Amino acid sequence: MALKRMDNVGIVVEDLTAAIDFFRELGLELEGRATIEGEWAGRVTGLGDQHVEIAMMRTPDGHGRLELSRFLTPPVVADHRNAPVNALGYLRVMFAVDDIDDTLGRLRTRGGELVGEVVRYEDAYRLCYIRGPEGLLIGLAEELG
Repeated sequence: MALKRMDNVGIVVEDLTAAIDFFRELGLELEGRATIEGEWAGRVTGLGDQHVEIAMMRTPDGHGRLELSRFLTPPVVADHRNAPVNALGYLRVMFAVDDIDDTLGRLRTRGGELVGEVVRYEDAYRLCYIRGPEGLLIGLAEELG
């Protein structure tokens, strides 16, 4: 049996509306928003009875998705949002953009902060990391040429 696709990446947040607004500004579309609760959901996650607000965000090409989740119960237990780029585990998601400078300008209005600087990798890319709402680490890549 072959792998079909990567369906989505999940990000847990405290302020779901601010996260939706930030990723909309980046160019993702809100595909849907719902509340998931009950024992059945907890059987999947191993968390038991849970109550979670989720929003599914879709990339413009329709191939990538982010699932933003805000846990009401059980409460979140760990926070690694301020971990550096070389921390173990899942850390960031990177998006290809048309114009990195324009994108940075728009995301700054939603609280985005440049982590280091925008750098050029050979003649192929301009790259940077930003911290979005709640310190989420986001990579941006502008293909050159």
